[in-house]
Order: sequence, then C-alpha cells, then structure tokens
Amino acid sequence: MTNNTNTPKKLWGGRFSGAVDPLMDEFNASIKFDKCMYEADCIGSIAYAKALAKNNILTEHERDELVRGLTQVMEEWSQGQFKIQPGDEDIHTANERRLGEIIGTHIAGKLHTGRSRNDQVATDMRLWLRETATQLLAHLKELIAVVIARAEKEIDVIMPGYTHLQRAQPIRWSHFLCSYAWSLQSDAQRLEQLLDRLNVLPLGCGALAGHAFKIDREFLAKELGFRDIIHNSMYAVSDRDFIAEFLFWANMTMVHISRLSEDLIIYSTSEFGFVKLADAYSTGSSLMPQKKNPDSLELLRGKCGTVFGDMTGFMCMYSKLPSTYNKDLQEDKVPMFDAAHILSGSLQITAGVVNTMQIFPEKMRASLSADLLATDLAEYLVRKGVPFRETHHISGAAVKMAEDQNSSISELTLDDLKSIHSSFEEDVKSVWNFETSIENRDTPGGTAKSSVLKQIQLLKTWLSSTKHH
Repeated sequence: MTNNTNTPKKLWGGRFSGAVDPLMDEFNASIKFDKCMYEADCIGSIAYAKALAKNNILTEHERDELVRGLTQVMEEWSQGQFKIQPGDEDIHTANERRLGEIIGTHIAGKLHTGRSRNDQVATDMRLWLRETATQLLAHLKELIAVVIARAEKEIDVIMPGYTHLQRAQPIRWSHFLCSYAWSLQSDAQRLEQLLDRLNVLPLGCGALAGHAFKIDREFLAKELGFRDIIHNSMYAVSDRDFIAEFLFWANMTMVHISRLSEDLIIYSTSEFGFVKLADAYSTGSSLMPQKKNPDSLELLRGKCGTVFGDMTGFMCMYSKLPSTYNKDLQEDKVPMFDAAHILSGSLQITAGVVNTMQIFPEKMRASLSADLLATDLAEYLVRKGVPFRETHHISGAAVKMAEDQNSSISELTLDDLKSIHSSFEEDVKSVWNFETSIENRDTPGGTAKSSVLKQIQLLKTWLSSTKHH
C-alpha cells in the first residue's frame, strides 16, 4: 500500500480514506476569492492564540511563536509574496499551512484547539466587512460633501422641476442636488446602523455547540474590537443576516446612484443641455466623431443591476438552509466581495462626475416657461379668498384658453382672465416671475433660497458630527 506522505493533509481528512475527485477539490475550494480576507484571518488567529495562552492551553512561548508566525504570514500576503499551494482550499487552510512551515507544525497545530472553521470564517467575514464598510462609509460621506458643496456654490441657478419627466414647477438646481444628498444621507445612516449590528463576535463558539476549553470570549471581543459576543453558538456560526443587510444597503445606495445617473444622462443630452460631463468621465464613438457619451453614468446605472443580482443570488441560497453551518454558505462571500468592490468604485466615480461636470444655467432658465406657474396662478386666487379646489379649475381653464389662442398663459390679458373669474386684478402680473414662485416656497424643505441653505447647513452639520465615527 502506498503511503502518500507528501500529500498535504486536509484539516478534515482524518475521517476519509479515499481520494477526492480533483474536480471536487476545485469545486470545494474558495481560496481564489476568500484570500482577500487574509488580514482578518490572521488578526483573528492572533487574538485566539492570546486567548488560548490566557487559558493556559498554550505556553507564553507557543503564543509568541504563533503571533510571530501569523505576523509573517500577514506580511507575505501584503507584499504579494505568499505562494498558494495545492491543498490550500481556503484562506484558513492556506494560512495554517504556511504558519506550520514558519514555526513548525507542532506549535501551529495547537492554534485550532477548540476552534472550527465555522466560527473562524464567521469572525473573518465580520472583521473584513467591518473594515470595508467603514471605508465605504467614508466614500459615501465624501460624495455627500461634494454634492452639497456644489449646491452651496450654485445656489442661485434655477431650472424646471419635473414630475413624470414633464416640466412641473420652477426650482433651484441646488434643491435638486440636495434631494440626492438626503437620499445618500439615509444610506449613510443605514450603513452606520449595520456597522453596529455586525460588530458582535462569533469566535469561541466552535462548530455549533460551543467551546470545550472555557475560552474567554469577552477577552476575544475586546481584543478584536467587537462591542459584544454572540450569545448562542448555533446562531453564531450560521448567521449571515449582516451580509443580507449589507447587500440590501448596497442595492439601495446603487438605486440612488442610478437614479442620479439617469437624471444627469437626460440633462446632458442635446435636447436638454443642462450639464456636460468632464472628458475624464466620458468616451467617444468609434464611428461618429461628434459623440461625447456619458459612459461613466451609464456604467453606474448598469452596475445597479449587477449588485441587485448579488443580493438576489445570496437570498436564494440563504433562504433554503437548515440550522447551523452548511457548505452553501461558502457562496455568501462572492456577492459580498463583489458588491463591496462595485460600491467602492461607484461612490468615488459618482463624486468625481458631480465634482467636475459643467452646468449651463442659461439653458436651464431657457427651459422655464410660463405654464410652470399655473399653480402660482391658482395660489394667487387663494390669496384673494377663493377656495383652492376652485382655483385649481380656474387656473386649468386659463391654461386651456392660452392653448386655444396659441399663446403663453402669461400673455393672457386681464380681460381674458376676468372672463374666467372676477377675482383677477391688475396685480396678477406679479405671478409671472420664476424667482417669486421659488421664493414663495420658503417653508422648511422648500426650494426657496433660505430653505435650501438651511438644508445645506443641516447636512454640513451632520457630516461634521459624524466625520470621526
């Protein structure tokens, strides 16, 4: 009988005598994608080594050797020097194999005492996502800062506001920008709440039933910066709600980015001409020399669908699982990594687009027409004591009269208006002013200059209060 002494031993191999199908080996392996968690895996293992020594399962010398070896493993990864070997089926296996090469397998083999890859990977993922989400939160807040800085600078620019993609009422360009800043602030708040919820420790729960060596889990939590431990071992190893929440957050944020992209794509067309993207965020046509395409915005819009696919794929997998760990959970990482990668690029690209695009205030103003003031005409009559439900119909009749005369509503004479309702007076001329219409909407949340400046100040105050979190 051949003794394959040079064949790498699998962490779980003692139970099995037959060879594994090579295709199954590849199918089972996750090292190609979970290697990005190398730092989290090493940091978690260093803390675990300290906890084992604290409990006298390791000597101080063994602890120090493990810390030294794991630090070297981490450095090799960071320097691009780590060599993945056959048999390194996942990041945990690879790191433990290399650790044994550095400090010897006798000491390295003690590191996994009482630990399962079930609680190990759950810890790695929380550590990785905590760091990644913190970076994404910084990118998100930078995008908000870019949007409100532009809103403050261009506070006097006015434009049509749209409902159903039809011109509706005059607004400030800054009011439009702030509408997205508030959506993005909600995204930031959701991510902050998720960061708090995911920051609980699974390590020390073993495979599913708990730890047999009285490991100090509170020590582990403090060492790794978790606010608490997870208090049920079965829940600890199987919970991936934090990934579901992260993927929903990523989807919601990409929806807001996609909608902003769609607005800016429309506004950048020749038909609108409100904005023009910087060359850095545009491309040309391989056939038509005159084209300048908003490819950055179109890609942002398209990647919204990719992130949605990440979430739906994950939820389909997650919803079918029985209790505790199942190998299906290996499929939780790719959507998490993919969504995080897309969001990192998308947030930064969006900030770049908004920061560098050119606007054309004269084109925005030229798109304003008197019919956008039809509501103001109704409100004029309200101030004369006419009930709004009646004034709405009166204003509608004025719009129809102007259409029948093939003229603008502002060109109707006082006699024309009086033929519709006797309450019209000479001062109705004051209605036909876009700035007046905008400034009349000065309640909190409105498009008046004072209201928009208040929005900007509230957002700036919020950013300032959270910048160190």
